[in-house]
Amino acid sequence: MPRDARATRERLLRAGARLFAAEGVDAARTRDIVALAGQGNDSAITYHFGSRRGLLEAVLRAGVDRMEPARLAALPRLDPSDLRGIVAAVVEPIAGELRTEEGRDFLRVVAQVSGRAGIRGHAVPGPIEGTAIARQLALLEECCLGFLPAALALERIAVMIAFLAAALADRTGRVGRADCADRAGPAGGSLLGHDAFVVDLIEMLTAALAAPHRAAPDGLAQAGA
Repeated sequence: MPRDARATRERLLRAGARLFAAEGVDAARTRDIVALAGQGNDSAITYHFGSRRGLLEAVLRAGVDRMEPARLAALPRLDPSDLRGIVAAVVEPIAGELRTEEGRDFLRVVAQVSGRAGIRGHAVPGPIEGTAIARQLALLEECCLGFLPAALALERIAVMIAFLAAALADRTGRVGRADCADRAGPAGGSLLGHDAFVVDLIEMLTAALAAPHRAAPDGLAQAGA
């Protein structure tokens, strides 16, 4: 791809991330994305990404790609029976996105689409297909199947992902632009430093996945719920 075309693509990608994050993946207007990228023709998105959906998937894949080296490095050390270790490997790279403005936009987009991931149906979303995070999630499922029925394991993992995405998106509005150091929050309260926040998040998610479970009362269980 020529240098100018690559630069245009990157500007569209960044503008898409910014407006999807700020206005919503369904509400952000294509013309505003194009204008923010400094382009004069709405067809620029079609040319570079195939469609608006293609742009959204490219925004998500860009974030996944930023985390890929850390996730690949962690994979060989993961023990399929170590629930906390797997949760930490899933959480730490994406929590690192809090440290940059681009990463925070990505997290706000992820929070909007996390419910569409298809975890309960064993679907692998396109932006993570063939990546280290997909392998980490497969290990997480394998671990959970050691102490949970299959349907409940998938349900808990889906809820974990939704909770993780929501917690990180909430955090994006509370941290500074450049770092996640301890500081006074917007209302004067204390904001946990980045490392403390991540450790506590890992502990909460691990505890939620490992919580005792009970069979549903007769007549209340619904197939496919």
